[in-house]
Amino acid sequence: MKIPVTVITGFLGAGKTTLVRHLLRNAQGRRLALIINEFGDIGIDKELIKGCGTEACREEDMIELANGCICCTVADDFLPTMEKLLDRADPPDHIVIETSGLALPKPLLKAFQWPAVRTRTTVDGVIAVIDAPAVAGGRFAQDPEALAAARRADPSLDHDAPLEEVFEDQLRCADMILLNKRDLVSADALAEVEADLGRRLDRPVKVVSTVQGAVDIRVLLGIGAEAEATVDARRSHHDNEDGLHDHNDFESFTVAVGDVGDPGALESRIQDVARMHDVLRIKGFVHVPGKPMRHVIQAVGPRVDRYYDRPWQAGEDRSGVLVVIGLTGLDRPAIAAALGEAQGRQGRLAG
Repeated sequence: MKIPVTVITGFLGAGKTTLVRHLLRNAQGRRLALIINEFGDIGIDKELIKGCGTEACREEDMIELANGCICCTVADDFLPTMEKLLDRADPPDHIVIETSGLALPKPLLKAFQWPAVRTRTTVDGVIAVIDAPAVAGGRFAQDPEALAAARRADPSLDHDAPLEEVFEDQLRCADMILLNKRDLVSADALAEVEADLGRRLDRPVKVVSTVQGAVDIRVLLGIGAEAEATVDARRSHHDNEDGLHDHNDFESFTVAVGDVGDPGALESRIQDVARMHDVLRIKGFVHVPGKPMRHVIQAVGPRVDRYYDRPWQAGEDRSGVLVVIGLTGLDRPAIAAALGEAQGRQGRLAG
């Protein structure tokens, strides 16, 4: 019997990791294995998932593919990882893949046509997690007049809309869309977002609105889509790129942060940085003196969510670090200085 695989896609900060934590907490006896793909050298998402506090969060069932876009390193990283999972003495009941926020799911689906995995797995479904407030705020809406003006000013420049293209490619590959963070928008705005999604889709896809990714696990696992068999029909902006896409539109780097005595003040600095530099995403951990628990920072643009997730472990390095992600051209020294140090440590972008 083939092992089912669920691919969780969605743009930066949509709530993919929160959804994975929800799946683990409600696994109902299933042995889930996780493949987590994110930016740079620091595994923020894996660290968050490890702290979910249930027996299903076994570290040996979590594999991190950092420093590389899963959709661009299929042969080098993804396929060997899948083979190791499948060859285990106790293979998982279900495999969940959390892609990075800039990854395209379609090349990943094509990998399931490879002989090494196609006889042993099937893609049960592709779940696209959507940030309702970000869509409502126009984050992925291209301004036609601004685009036309830019082309008139310099016709030689490439004026593609990278945010919109990645967002739409993730939508168009989905078997189900989770319209997340519905509690942060009005009923009218939510209806407009749903209408916007419908205009971007070229085939019917079930849309489920959620808060914190909370949805019955039976809705997510057991779709039975066999998505690898219909991948060619899932239209993409990058269909002519031979499975690869250009990440030069985006960049990522890390900023070391010392002890944070006032998390509220740090939140204000993050909001200021996001507005001044149009930063897409900031996430990480910081140490608050006098507090025994790790403080998590999750920011999407100027919207910041922060909380204590688990106690610091004995001997654990409590150095604070924030991962900054945005469009290419970020003023790294200015951002690093505002967030906590004179110069950010550069991290290699991985989509």
